[in-house]
Amino acid sequence: MAEAGTGFLEQLKSCIVWSWTYLWTLWFFVMLFLVYILRVPLKINDNLTTVSMFLNTLTPKFYVALTGTSSLISGLILIFEWWYFRKYGTSFIEQVSVSHLRPLLGGVDNSAPSTANAAGGEADSSRQSVSECKVWRNPLNLFRGAEYNRYTWVTGREPLTYYDMNLSAQDHQTFFTCDTDHLRPADAIMQKAWRERNPQARISAAHEALELNECATAYILLAEEEATTIVEAEKLFKQALKAGEGCYRRSQQLQHHGAQYEAQHRRDTNVLVYIKRRLAMCARKLGRTREAVKMMRDLMKEFPLLSMFNIHENLLEALLELQAYADVQAVLAKYDDISLPKSATICYTAALLKARAVSDKFSPEAASRRGLSTAEMNAVEAIHRAVEFNPHVPKYLLEMKSLILPPEHILKRGDSEAIAYAFFHLQHWKRVEGALNLLHCTWEGISQHPLCPFKFRDGKSGKHPALQSVAPADEDLREHTRGLTAMTSSVPTFC
Repeated sequence: MAEAGTGFLEQLKSCIVWSWTYLWTLWFFVMLFLVYILRVPLKINDNLTTVSMFLNTLTPKFYVALTGTSSLISGLILIFEWWYFRKYGTSFIEQVSVSHLRPLLGGVDNSAPSTANAAGGEADSSRQSVSECKVWRNPLNLFRGAEYNRYTWVTGREPLTYYDMNLSAQDHQTFFTCDTDHLRPADAIMQKAWRERNPQARISAAHEALELNECATAYILLAEEEATTIVEAEKLFKQALKAGEGCYRRSQQLQHHGAQYEAQHRRDTNVLVYIKRRLAMCARKLGRTREAVKMMRDLMKEFPLLSMFNIHENLLEALLELQAYADVQAVLAKYDDISLPKSATICYTAALLKARAVSDKFSPEAASRRGLSTAEMNAVEAIHRAVEFNPHVPKYLLEMKSLILPPEHILKRGDSEAIAYAFFHLQHWKRVEGALNLLHCTWEGISQHPLCPFKFRDGKSGKHPALQSVAPADEDLREHTRGLTAMTSSVPTFC
């Protein structure tokens, strides 16, 4: 009985959908009929005659003036857009349309690849519903062969846990494989290689795939795991880029020919973005920071929807290295939005910029006597906001805890995210005179407040409800710290 009722509803729905197309045609003819009937009361013929006379009396001077006025207005809009972009790093018209008009119209863009969503990130337009307390791939994760393995050679210990490497294996299978790989021998070998647990077996499989064909994913695996220096990794990634661009162009022409071609194009897009992003990171580690910034900006413009890679966090770190604080503020203005998931990088970078304006002259004694100025209050509020998001970061920035190698995956608002942030950004805080002093004073004031939910003084994370729900997963990521010695705070540039 229930099945019969469901079938009737489905038939009714299909009939309504089928008839809706013809209702528009019927409405069009009804409007034409009404216009014909009301042509005399509305004086349509007289109005058409008046309009034609008006157009015939217009001189060329009118059209010249109209064109000039339109050009002037367009020029003013262009100048304003250029000024707004230089100041805030985004288009004013685009920001208004995305932030204000689209919600009013009820539009939500879900056109981001489904593969990308499964990998732990979504497009900007669908990020409101994404929980901040989840495991994400570390945007600044190190190279296994050129960086993580150096620790293994010295200590004989593994810097990554099985839990962390298992998450990476899942990411690799999601991003670098598709259902049509069995049709190509080299891709079929790499599909098995990403499932291998033994690193040597993965490397051997990558070499075997390269003997059959120029395989971009094989070059990626060798650059990540076999290359012992950043220079070697960069050379392999350049070879991967050449192969990846060819595959991307071919799949782009066939992407609309079927579901299989669409899946292959998504895979080729993910591979191309990953290669370009890692090449930019190689340039950053080798000291070519301006080149890295340009590569990251071009990549973000070319693939604006693939925000799950969080390339803007790499860009923020590189711009801080260049001390291009105006450009950092422009990036923050675009990504530090209430509709987007926060991160320690965004919150603490915003706090650093606010602290930079007052930290060189800040004195706790003077502030207690005269009170906080407006700029100092803004800096303190920014630090409060950052500490509220992730309370684990200050102890690493203030070097109360030893810095260690960051994991390949981080837990938002957890200790692993604090390690990853401080490992790369401590040097930027030290470069700003007085910034760590202001952070320390503000952080102590927060921890000593009787209503503070974070018990910093005894080293516990407190009763924050967001942290309670994610503590077990963060403990798994935190296991990689056991037995490791203290590491330096500088960005590793092994070459």
